[in-house]
Order: sequence, then C-alpha cells, then structure tokens
Amino acid sequence: MTIPRRPALADVDADSVLEEARKLIGRKIEQPARRAFLQHSLTMGGLSLLTGCGISDNESVEAALAAISRFNDRVQGWIFDPAQLAPTYPDSMITRPFPFNAYYDESEVHVVDEADYRLEVTGRVADKRSWTLPELRAMQQHDQITRHICVEGWSAIGKWGGVRFADFLRRVGADPDAKYVGFKCSDDYYTSIDMPTALHPQTLLALTYDGQPLPPKYGFPMKLRMPTKLGYKNPKHIEAIFVTNTYPGGYWEDQGYNWFGGS
Repeated sequence: MTIPRRPALADVDADSVLEEARKLIGRKIEQPARRAFLQHSLTMGGLSLLTGCGISDNESVEAALAAISRFNDRVQGWIFDPAQLAPTYPDSMITRPFPFNAYYDESEVHVVDEADYRLEVTGRVADKRSWTLPELRAMQQHDQITRHICVEGWSAIGKWGGVRFADFLRRVGADPDAKYVGFKCSDDYYTSIDMPTALHPQTLLALTYDGQPLPPKYGFPMKLRMPTKLGYKNPKHIEAIFVTNTYPGGYWEDQGYNWFGGS
C-alpha cells in the first residue's frame, strides 16, 4: 500500500480559500469577544476551535464558525506531513497514573467480553471478514511512548502497543485512495480520520498499555492511538472500522468540533 501523496501547492484552490477567509474576516459580528475569537481562529493549525465551550445560538456566528472549521480542515490536511513523526519519550517520563478521559464517568466504563469480541471491517476493503483479538495479537506488534494531548488543556505521556494501522489496512486490502476511515465503538462513540493519518507510521491499533493488555478504562479491547491527533480523535472500545469516500463525521465533530483535529 502506498501512502497518498501530499497535495502540491498547485493543487490547492488558493483563490477560493483566500476569498472565504476575506468573507469571514469581513463579516460583521456584534459580539466583540466572538469577533476576536473568530479572527484568532483563522490559523493554519485551527486548534483554537477545539475548546469544547458552548457556541452562541446566533446564526451568523454559527455559520462563521462552521466555515472556519471547514477552512481549517482543508489547510490542516494540506500541510499534514505523513512522514513527520511525533516526539517519543523514555519510560521514565510516562505519566502515572495515566488519566482517564471520556464523555462519561469512569464508573460507567463499558466492559467488553474478549471471547465474544469481533472487529467488523467494511467499506472499501477487499477482505470484509471479522477479526478476533488473538488474530490481531498475532500480527507484528509495535510500542510507542508518546504524548496524549486533550482539547481540555491537559496532556499526559503513555506507552501504547499494538498493530500499525497501515499494516492492518494493507492486510485487509483497504483502498489507499479512499478519503476517510471511520470507527464505531461499543460505548456508542464514533469518529473518523483522513487516510494519510490512518497510514501514518505512528498510528496504532493499540492492544496494550504499559506492556499489559489494554485496561477497560483505556479502551479494551482496542483503541486507535494517534500522537498526531488531539485526544478526542483517538476512539476507544473499537468494534467496527469502515473505509469510505463519504464523510462520516464524529461524536464531537457533529457537535461543532474541528474534524481534522491534529497537526
């Protein structure tokens, strides 16, 4: 499987992007704080949109925020370098205990029965059969110690182990030219990522944490670990993966969070 080439500058419709930016900057918004927020949000990274805060019901503000988010998605996708690695760290820098984080309390963590677990694979793939955990563990495993960055403003360093997602996608015959890879989880969470990020060498189907089977609170039986993305883009308790050209959205993304969500 070849990694899709990074778009050249000539492939980007610069005129339309600049025109969109001009319209957004010039739009009159009565709330000074919102106006400053929108202007600050017009950045190459686009991470300033990912605050998790409530958005005004004012329709013009909502439309501006949505347009800026789409603008940032396009720019972030263009500047993403599939060969650039996130920093790694020694064992001595692992955050202990690693924080629990989800849209529910730790007491509500979903428990999955390993014996009954099957990973469903659908969409633009040649092999649509389901996978058991022993089959996934039989594939070549890789470890990484990387930093998890949460949109809420904290970060932590953890040690994750598992299958390189690019290897798995190659094994199932995924279409490398497809636009999106989506995930459905047993805790009703869902999200999606771009194919270049899916093929990044540090993107893991994580099966272990700190050398042990992945604990339920960290996403047993499997989570997607991407040090190039913010925390909410790293789904836990994955039960289905699908490859598609149709935009799949996500749990937080459908509520206004930036879709690309990373570097």
